[in-house]
Amino acid sequence: MPIFERTTATGPVALHYEISGSGFPILAIAPGGMRSAIPFWDNAPWNPVTGLADTFQVIAMDQRNAGQSTGPVTAADGWNDFRADQLALLDHLGVERCHVVGMCIGGSYGLGLIEAAPERIAAAVLYQPIGLDGNRDAFFAMFDDWAAALKPERADVSDAAWDAFKHRMYDGDFVFNLDRDAVARLRTPLLIPMGEDLYHPRSISEAIVALVPAAELLPSWKTGADVAAAEGRVRAFLGRHTPA
Repeated sequence: MPIFERTTATGPVALHYEISGSGFPILAIAPGGMRSAIPFWDNAPWNPVTGLADTFQVIAMDQRNAGQSTGPVTAADGWNDFRADQLALLDHLGVERCHVVGMCIGGSYGLGLIEAAPERIAAAVLYQPIGLDGNRDAFFAMFDDWAAALKPERADVSDAAWDAFKHRMYDGDFVFNLDRDAVARLRTPLLIPMGEDLYHPRSISEAIVALVPAAELLPSWKTGADVAAAEGRVRAFLGRHTPA
């Protein structure tokens, strides 16, 4: 079980990751909200971690304090800490440039990586990205449920710190870590298989595509023949944007 350990200003982080296949790298950022971890890919209509390993080197990871990864919890935690983990893992593996495939919260993580290091991300497929559309309370409740499972082992973390962390994650607008203006400045090619539920509003998928010049929308991808067609679309998109 590969574990990458890094030291941060607030404490040690241990990140579980798995690598499959060979070729141009893909960083796969799982669905699951605050529980974002590799096994959640198995619930997707098509699992890109296993499905793309015939062509690409797929790097899948558990985010800190999810799955088999661990890390500190402080009142100052937020999106930047997760992004730092993701970039540090790429550095550790010697990956200078890659694609990103993310689902759910992985959409926001992917957009954050593109904003922070656009030269490192060749293209991104962001399945049903999360975002704000009358649903903030649902994200607060999701965070509280995740935190409740961790609290028995984190007696050193105050209720005020948990609350501050929650608000740093989900007080933002649009995709929570980036506002509309920030997303509109992105130029990396994007493919957005559309969301259409409480946590993954259709309005967010459509707005990302409207804001980003190099973004494409994939409306149907979850059932029946759409699953195979969407796989083909994803493969073609990534192939088109893979550096020679």
